[in-house]
Amino acid sequence: MDEENLDENIIILNDDDGNEVKFEFLDLIKYEDEDYVVLLPVPEGEDDEDGEVVILKLEETDSEDEESYVSVDDEETLSAVFDIFKEKFKDEFNFEG
Repeated sequence: MDEENLDENIIILNDDDGNEVKFEFLDLIKYEDEDYVVLLPVPEGEDDEDGEVVILKLEETDSEDEESYVSVDDEETLSAVFDIFKEKFKDEFNFEG
């Protein structure tokens, strides 16, 4: 696939080291009046295995065009959001465990 024609469901975030990481946007989940995004890392090479989804909290910024994604440290929240996601997509994905 040509880099210039990436699917619009791909978002690019910077990791802690400033490296760009591509994610496929899977869903937006509302939980306790907060919005959470469910992302799947896009494999960079042949050796990359299926990654685990990443759940980030969506925060508004001063700019209407920008959104901020914040990591979620609360295991209960992560679990609840992931459970909602699994239920919603149980027919589309094969979840382990």
